[in-house]
Amino acid sequence: MDASFWHQRWETNQIGFHEASANALLVKHLPSLQLNTQSRVFIPLCGKTLDIHWLLSQGFRVVGAELSELAITQLFAELGLTPEIISIGKLKHYRASQIDIFVGDIFDLTADTLGEVDAIYDRAALVALPAPLRENYTAHLVSISQAAPQLLICYVYEQSHLSGPPFSVDDAEVKHHYQAHYAFQLLESAEVAGGFRGRIPAQEHVWQLSRQAPHQ
Repeated sequence: MDASFWHQRWETNQIGFHEASANALLVKHLPSLQLNTQSRVFIPLCGKTLDIHWLLSQGFRVVGAELSELAITQLFAELGLTPEIISIGKLKHYRASQIDIFVGDIFDLTADTLGEVDAIYDRAALVALPAPLRENYTAHLVSISQAAPQLLICYVYEQSHLSGPPFSVDDAEVKHHYQAHYAFQLLESAEVAGGFRGRIPAQEHVWQLSRQAPHQ
């Protein structure tokens, strides 16, 4: 699975992962992070999610990273914003009031370019990546965000029944990736209504990851 896979999904509008409203689990559980108004929330692999609209409406600042420039041009159009666009190395920086989106490969995004973030909201990034990439992604995310607190939503199901994405990321894997930097609280385990493709039972696990000192 490479960049061309995701570009094709956007170009052909095969975006079943794009929800028609703000994610209910985000709305329910973001308060657990105890963020102040104007906190800066990072959404990796953000697409044009309506979660961005909701976060902005709640007074938060949003920063995102997304591979598809098409998704981001659509996002700003739907927000009714005209972004300033500048190039930073291999990335394009789309920015307007309260929002910054970096277009390109998230592995080209550095801590300096990203800037300080108060929290990470990951609903569609970790579960979008195949297993070999998840190890690199989680290490990179911790590095560029200075291990900012996370609201993390994962799918859990029998991976052999579905090729993904979204991929199954179970509790043990979440802890494997993040236990050196975070304390964990499972906020909710919710059944996916109807399962995947109407036949594969699946759950969404909602995690609060709180920063802790690295293990010595």
